[in-house]
Amino acid sequence: MSVASRLAELGIDLPAVSAPVASYIPAKAHGDLVWTSGQLPFVDGQLRETGKVGVGVDPAVAQDAARTCALNALAAAADVAGGVDRITGVLKVTGFVASDPAFTGQPGVINGASAILGEIFGDAGAHSRAAVGVAVLPLDAPVEVEVVFTTA
Repeated sequence: MSVASRLAELGIDLPAVSAPVASYIPAKAHGDLVWTSGQLPFVDGQLRETGKVGVGVDPAVAQDAARTCALNALAAAADVAGGVDRITGVLKVTGFVASDPAFTGQPGVINGASAILGEIFGDAGAHSRAAVGVAVLPLDAPVEVEVVFTTA
């Protein structure tokens, strides 16, 4: 099944690629890989949530934001790869969670990104991963995700 067909089956429309907020590009292809820049959980150009996970941002809300980041990453990768069906799988996910110092559930938050990529790509969505707690993220976003995709 093609990635486009799987997205349709899941009822997912990929968002437009978000404009960079600094001096970088959203994604870069090299050989059979596409690296995305860190993607924030933008929906229609806006952050739905801001703040720290563990105080002010519920972990379940942050997990959904990580899902949004992953979809934004897929959109950016598809844009440079020549379409979503040129993306064949996921190699690595790195997730950053703006966290209260007492919050230690970063892996659960980044599961939002991992789970949707698994739903879309099946076995080809299995990936290595890091989930890192940080003091603050750009624009006070609660989550940021970057992905390395494989391409055809």
